[in-house]
Amino acid sequence: MRVLVTGASGFVGRSLSLSALTAGWQVRGTLLPEELPNALISGVEPVVIELLGVDASCLHAVAGIDTVIHLAARVHVMKEVASNPLSEFRKTNTDGTLQLARQSAEAGVRRFVFMSTIGVIGNTSGTRAFTESDATSPHNSYSVSKLEAEIGLREISEQTGMEVVIVRAPLVYGPGNPGNFLSLLRIIAKGIPLPLASISNQKSFLYVENLADALACCATHPAAAGQTYLVSDGEAVSTPELICRTAAALGVPARLFPVPAFLMQLSGTVIGKRAAVNRLLGSLTVDSSKIRRELGWQPPFTMDEGLRVTAEWFNNQVRGKR
Repeated sequence: MRVLVTGASGFVGRSLSLSALTAGWQVRGTLLPEELPNALISGVEPVVIELLGVDASCLHAVAGIDTVIHLAARVHVMKEVASNPLSEFRKTNTDGTLQLARQSAEAGVRRFVFMSTIGVIGNTSGTRAFTESDATSPHNSYSVSKLEAEIGLREISEQTGMEVVIVRAPLVYGPGNPGNFLSLLRIIAKGIPLPLASISNQKSFLYVENLADALACCATHPAAAGQTYLVSDGEAVSTPELICRTAAALGVPARLFPVPAFLMQLSGTVIGKRAAVNRLLGSLTVDSSKIRRELGWQPPFTMDEGLRVTAEWFNNQVRGKR
């Protein structure tokens, strides 16, 4: 199995690369020109490519490759400075993805696994979990660019015969996690009281090692060709429960106090953060029964195991360096 992992130096890419090497695969990982080879897991063959875009040259990266697992993307930007964010997301996530896919098909790549996002369906699921058959309703520029890539990939598959598998995931956590989950770990570890005790929502999450395992399954299982799968740890938890379980893993008390939801929404409106507050209060769950049923996939780790390993990394690598 000769696989190219784009974004191999990233949070998910490093976990996937290690799993692939352990399975005996030959792994080639992409690096940007400014990255050093030691950004990759030892044993991964480095290949330098320019930032993905409509004119990107990727043929040297996909030469001799059986399967591409495409993780590289322009992700959520905390402080967006682009005058046209959607255009910037499209350059990498849509145009760059489709350029890579076309050149992969030209080079004889058999299967192309695309890491998408649950956001292509929406950012709140209400009382029913999202499924693969739900209509798409992307809620921001990032998810719009990912959905457009999905559509383009299906067209390329029809035109070339290259197999395409699409994986949509909720928030991914684990050792080395960036973004919102790392911020939550910092807040809980510092003992900052949170006004979230009254929230009664439900949310799905995905441990990074479970995601890596699911991607590997999608890369190899014959039945995955042409399919879209939603993946999660398999259980949904409320925001207060997540904080309590994370605090227990960190070895600190969970400091929660109740504030009515309507007051939080009002405060969010006043400070211009109503959308963010609504996402915090709302439910976002996914039904991952399709990949379990069709591919026989089961997450190798429970959520508690994932939180424990994540907390160990945080306590050793983050808190220990303060």
